[in-house]
Amino acid sequence: MYEAIKWPQEMAPSRSPIHFTNELEVAASPETIWKLLTDPAAWPSFYPGVQQVQLLDGHTRFGAGTRFETNLAGQDVYASVQEFEPMTRIAWGGYPKIAEHSRAYHAWIITPTAAGCHLWTEETMQGPHWIELAKKAPDIFWLTHEKLLEDLAEVAVTRERSRA
Repeated sequence: MYEAIKWPQEMAPSRSPIHFTNELEVAASPETIWKLLTDPAAWPSFYPGVQQVQLLDGHTRFGAGTRFETNLAGQDVYASVQEFEPMTRIAWGGYPKIAEHSRAYHAWIITPTAAGCHLWTEETMQGPHWIELAKKAPDIFWLTHEKLLEDLAEVAVTRERSRA
């Protein structure tokens, strides 16, 4: 299985009105998945709706504490990397620019398998902005993450095949 997400207490699933998980077996190495997740230039190739990621503070790749801006779930957001264990786990927390009191925490766990790796992603969301969006389309966040996993897997598998 996997180690539990290291939720900030205030973003724990038991305290969040929106909580969902997605998972997928991927025929690509944890290293390839990790390189894609930590490379902001790669995000537009697999992250639904992301056209660019701007790392702040002069960083070129994601690392512990990296602050960034992007568009996630159709929202311009500020976020920072909260968990960072190379090849294993990464998580970021942030908020939409138009609704600072609405928060989200998105974590990834990568587990090696005989055929590649198992990806687990989990997110909690709080605040009126996210709740209103969820009321309009109850499955939108979960469905977006399903597509995210499928697209990430496709890009990773294609990348590994092109190197072979």
